[in-house]
Amino acid sequence: MSQPLNLMTPEVRANPYPLYAELRRGPVCQVEPGGMWAVSRYDDVVTVLKDPRRFSSAGLGRSFRPPWLERNPTADSLVMKDPPEHTRLRALVSRTFNGAALSRLEPSIRAIAEELADAAVRRQEVDFIAELALPLPARVLNLFFGLEPAMAPRLKHWADDLVSIPASQPSPERQEEIRHSLQEMERCFNALIEQRRAWPGEDLVSELLRGELTHEEVLSFLFGLVPAGVETTVYLLANTMVVLSEHPRELERVRENPALIPRLIEEVLRFEPPGQSSLRLTTEDVELSGVTIPRGSLVVALVGAAMRDESRFPQADRFLLDRDSPSNLAFGHGPHYCLGAMLARLEARLGLEALFSRIRGFSLQRKELDWSRSIIARGPRALPLRLEPSSLIASLENTSAGAPVRSA
Repeated sequence: MSQPLNLMTPEVRANPYPLYAELRRGPVCQVEPGGMWAVSRYDDVVTVLKDPRRFSSAGLGRSFRPPWLERNPTADSLVMKDPPEHTRLRALVSRTFNGAALSRLEPSIRAIAEELADAAVRRQEVDFIAELALPLPARVLNLFFGLEPAMAPRLKHWADDLVSIPASQPSPERQEEIRHSLQEMERCFNALIEQRRAWPGEDLVSELLRGELTHEEVLSFLFGLVPAGVETTVYLLANTMVVLSEHPRELERVRENPALIPRLIEEVLRFEPPGQSSLRLTTEDVELSGVTIPRGSLVVALVGAAMRDESRFPQADRFLLDRDSPSNLAFGHGPHYCLGAMLARLEARLGLEALFSRIRGFSLQRKELDWSRSIIARGPRALPLRLEPSSLIASLENTSAGAPVRSA
């Protein structure tokens, strides 16, 4: 590869997998933007993710705090820490996302999913992102924060701006937009922290303040939670619909047997993961697959490439609902395994259950999609769908409108 390959061209963001296949033949090389070192094979990606001593997260703040950005609390969030500081902070916040906590939330999440699915199916022609994939995790995040449901679009806007910072070269106008978002977030979260400090409740912020966290640690955690809590589920749901639009038989199977939905989610996470990469900084010269990566280098561990690695996943470029894939890296690996993985899977399962029980099919209204501009997260920015209500739902709609009921 004489010319460095670029991970951020529109063509690659729309379909990165041909480039990933080329990189795996490498399998470690420098790429654009910025000459970062791309690691693309499964075993190498696992090595990077599980070894914080040689592949540090602590130095990554610089990629979230470029010269044009004076302040970004995300740069000091949990995902930018190494052990033992990371271990301390993670222990303080992890109980908020354990199975017992999520079991208590499940009825509320299911009610939100069913409300959104009802509204989407009634409209039939929808932007799936705006009508279901975004408001579901955003409203769940609002439950954690104690914010109003109307804040959902702002949370997505903030998340988009945060994940666009690394590996981007924004125009002066775009830089100003991102600075404005971060200032808006900080004002919102500072006010929320002070409010919960004065009047504690049962929400996440109140729980964090009961722990041994400083104001700045709570603020940074909330900043990091916005993209983690919104982007992952938005793109998991959206990518699932894109994949199913190309595999209608699999949609029929999961509609007939909803018990297959967890398996569907796992294969989408492998085949079209919302989290495409993780960034690390080398603390010493490191050899991977016969290539020496110099100390102080920015490394991009390409999770999306690793999960198309034929040495780990036979027929890796095929979507196979019946695949057993226990080695899924979609939520990371090692000390930085995603705290919200259980929550994202729960949101996706409940959202898809609610939708699939109300439709008999759907169609994409536009084949050419506009994909996210992030090296970290990947999914369509909008997803126009036409939903076909199930016979039962259509009958109920006709009954409410005074029309004769037809049998299912």
